[in-house]
Amino acid sequence: MKNIRNFSIIAHIDHGKSTLADRLIQFAGLVGERDFRDQILDNMEIERERGITIKSQAITLPYVSRKGEAFELNLIDTPGHVDFSYEVSRALASCEGVLLLIDAAQGVEAQTLANLYAAMEHDLEIIPVINKIDLPSADIERVREQIEVDLGLDSDQAILCSAKEGIGIDDVLEAIIDQIPPPEVEEGPLKALIFDAHYDPFRGTIISCRLFSGCVRPGDMIRLMYNNAVYRVEETGIFRLRREPKNRLSTGEVGYIISGIKTVRDTRIGDTITLDTDPAPEPLPGFKEVKPVVFASVYPVASDEYRSLSDALDKYRLNDAALVFQKDSSAALGLGFRCGFLGLLHLEIFQERLEREFAQSIIMTAPTVQYRFTLTSGEEVVVDNPVYYPDPATIEKAFEPYIRASILIPERYMGAVMELCLERRGVNSRFNYPTPGRIEIQFDLPLAEVVYDFYDHLKTVTQGYGSFDYDFLDYRESDLVKLDILLNGEKVDALAQIVHRDGARPRALQTCKRLKEEIPRHLFKIAIQGAIGGTIIARSTITPFRKDVTAKCYGGDITRKRKLLEKQKKGKKRMKMVGSVSIPQSAFVAVLKSEVG
Repeated sequence: MKNIRNFSIIAHIDHGKSTLADRLIQFAGLVGERDFRDQILDNMEIERERGITIKSQAITLPYVSRKGEAFELNLIDTPGHVDFSYEVSRALASCEGVLLLIDAAQGVEAQTLANLYAAMEHDLEIIPVINKIDLPSADIERVREQIEVDLGLDSDQAILCSAKEGIGIDDVLEAIIDQIPPPEVEEGPLKALIFDAHYDPFRGTIISCRLFSGCVRPGDMIRLMYNNAVYRVEETGIFRLRREPKNRLSTGEVGYIISGIKTVRDTRIGDTITLDTDPAPEPLPGFKEVKPVVFASVYPVASDEYRSLSDALDKYRLNDAALVFQKDSSAALGLGFRCGFLGLLHLEIFQERLEREFAQSIIMTAPTVQYRFTLTSGEEVVVDNPVYYPDPATIEKAFEPYIRASILIPERYMGAVMELCLERRGVNSRFNYPTPGRIEIQFDLPLAEVVYDFYDHLKTVTQGYGSFDYDFLDYRESDLVKLDILLNGEKVDALAQIVHRDGARPRALQTCKRLKEEIPRHLFKIAIQGAIGGTIIARSTITPFRKDVTAKCYGGDITRKRKLLEKQKKGKKRMKMVGSVSIPQSAFVAVLKSEVG
């Protein structure tokens, strides 16, 4: 027990967590030069393509200290993006200490602070580490000052390292041993916290857990305390780069349990495992429930794939407990699911992973947030889907969610960011100057304006230097309308949006323009219209394919040509009445994409 250390690496996005994890793994000798690759813990294609961590991964590192003592270090790597803060909270619940990584060039940023507070809530030992000291733009003294002033930590304790160059890695490992306490010994029956799980088609659900008391061996009967399901343990082990079986897991260790769980719904992230013969009196405190802020509906492209989409979502939920979904249906797209996400990047990653890992072809509707309406009858309704927008005649007041956005930028971008926030109906601006040359701007913004394309625009106007974090504030009264999109007079409910009245026309024009580019030409004319109630506020027209019916008329009276054209016109009209417009999947995606430039 005294030679086990459970720790996590937390930082703002792109401050070098994955690179530091790579070096620690190499230093521990778990991977040779030949098998090594960058971002070795990031095993998803999307993570490698985008250079970000999405899933927190666990690995056990063997390490012999300078004094010759052998230690077992359990590292749980975490993501840095604000949308995956739930992953971070799960990792922190399984640790005794954290490495708080800070980029020597960028300094303290929004997620650095947010993750620090999360670690403090769990009462963890915090070791500040200044990374990227080899960069020409590294300003170590300024970062030390930020650690003292912004974070309130002792900058003398900060370890200097360069994960890329492998400088200071042994200092980091020694600090983990010296400063992070070993797990506390708890007497009593088995209590293991499930912090992750994934589905294996041959072995069933593989549970990742941290043991707080007791021990578990193959052959034991375990009980999942959330739903009292009982299973026999087939295999236990620890995480190296691959799963490594062990004949038992004991208090303080982080490892995996395979017990042939075929029913995916039995496993719940944050649940407690105990022995069926000697159960724990009460479960461990799980993780706080996540509250989704962005909602979108997902439908299978072919209606007979609904069952496989349902199974895929169940398996996906194992690996991403922040996803919330329920059944939904649409007149245009059939049966599907209404899903809740923590942000727009979470939504985007969800869509990509469903298509790649689970081979699902899906159509996704425009993202919305939760609105509240007070009706003339005094009733209050909550709407997260434009389909359920109440009758405008019955609405007395409409409310939309507001957030407090904290934007940390170099001072030179202040004007552009102010303009962007004011365009998005930002109010109550406040300014902080954490260090010379950097400014923190706080704005109260409607969440709906942020989920659409705010982050893309912010990165564009600040040339990638802007960092953005937000907290939910409250609901405020607003003038909201439902924007309907009509194709040849028929409403497409999957494209409907709830928007602020002032932004309805620009949004309608953009949607009509995008749909015109994406919907292929048919043999009849297609009118794309944006409407509020019965008022058309935007329109574009897709011209039909035309056969040149007058080609055979060479010379002669004009009435011959006119007669043929009239005949064609009647045929087109008849075709329009019976023909249906096929909307490709790319059209739904195009409506979501922001116009950054």
